[in-house]
Amino acid sequence: MPVIRPHAKPVLVLAGALALAGCSGTEAATPTYPTWYNPEVNAVSRTAAAAGVAVTTSAKSDGTLETVAVDLASGRKLWAHPATMAGRLPGMGIPAPAIVETGGGQAVVVAVDPTRRGRWNATLIARDARTGAQRWTRPVHSTFGPQKCGASVCVSEQTALTSARVAVLDPATGKPRWRLPGIAEVEWSDASRVVFLRLAKHPVLESYDLSTGKAGWRLPIEQALGAGVDMSGGWSFGATTANLIGYVAPYTNPKTEKVSAFGLFSVKLTDGTVNWIRPSVVRVYPSGSPGFAPVVRPVDQQGQYGGFARLDAESGRVLGQIPVTQVPGSGWWLAFPDRMDRLGFLKHDKPGSVFDLTTGQSSKVENERGWSFCVTDPKPLALRGQNAGFYPVASLCEYGLADGKKLNGSAAPPAWFTGSQDGWRTWTDERGGLHGIKDGTGTSPGMYG
Repeated sequence: MPVIRPHAKPVLVLAGALALAGCSGTEAATPTYPTWYNPEVNAVSRTAAAAGVAVTTSAKSDGTLETVAVDLASGRKLWAHPATMAGRLPGMGIPAPAIVETGGGQAVVVAVDPTRRGRWNATLIARDARTGAQRWTRPVHSTFGPQKCGASVCVSEQTALTSARVAVLDPATGKPRWRLPGIAEVEWSDASRVVFLRLAKHPVLESYDLSTGKAGWRLPIEQALGAGVDMSGGWSFGATTANLIGYVAPYTNPKTEKVSAFGLFSVKLTDGTVNWIRPSVVRVYPSGSPGFAPVVRPVDQQGQYGGFARLDAESGRVLGQIPVTQVPGSGWWLAFPDRMDRLGFLKHDKPGSVFDLTTGQSSKVENERGWSFCVTDPKPLALRGQNAGFYPVASLCEYGLADGKKLNGSAAPPAWFTGSQDGWRTWTDERGGLHGIKDGTGTSPGMYG
């Protein structure tokens, strides 16, 4: 996959994209939506949006990174400035810039700039979202990168030192509002509260008041999934209206060869009470956010995989499943349609199979389509001055399941993958080009949370 390539000549295409519509027996008028495509960007991170601006981290042909801002309505590139990673771990992927509204329809974009200052390895810089004008700076030793947390900016600092902490900053001035000792990542926030995942030997979810820094509820992850949780295998969180759903992946300790506790669980955002637990299940990919249509496979104590189940994110109950006896042998990749009501087993350039996720019964594969990864053997990014092992965000392509061939000219990937921000959905194609469509889907989580 050509993840680092020379920038293409800037070309913006604005058109009316055809949205998929369900028709029963007769042709129905298909609505058109504003769309755009910007091949000038080689996006390697998620995209965030606010105040009419979308931002992403882009890889340049020389192996360096840059923060790129585009107009959300047209896809037109507004500005770009150098970016870097200073202490981020490869398994965490390339971070997206944080974009936070400051009032009056304005916003700032906060990212790590490679500018060094004495003993500091980089600089955290906030820029006006639309013009790119610098607003404030903060020196950085090591960090996992900035995150939006309500109306504030949260940034992990000095993560490579024993003095690691999280600083909660005023987005307009960069001045600290309060600090939290240790290493933590934002998993959810609203206007008044934030929930951090405290990364430690015994990881913990903690809620804080964003204005004062006063601690609220606290939930050790092991209380939900059992002793022996190790975050080295990865994690992901997503939210429903009232609950936070977390997934912790298994990790095999190379010294003991023991597998850590893993699975899916839900907690109330109001008080941290555990709603439901699905231990010893792995999340499958591609699939929706844990807070929207999680699809999992159980794993027994011998490490054998079971079938597939789609869960209800609110209750944790099984909405539909495919027994292990129905799962074909090997050489397949999962593929889901727009509504995730069916599960396809894609075999590239060969006939696959498809099952109804509600009934668990096989369906005719003719004319069935499904979205799956465009590339199944991605290559790590060749980034200058960074540790090896960073990959770009995955892209999805549509396939015909009857012959396993990639379909050209497909519409936008499904909302369960892209998510939606105020009716706009953005995604990256397999060449890194950035796309957008305004289809009125409101705000919802995507595969990456």
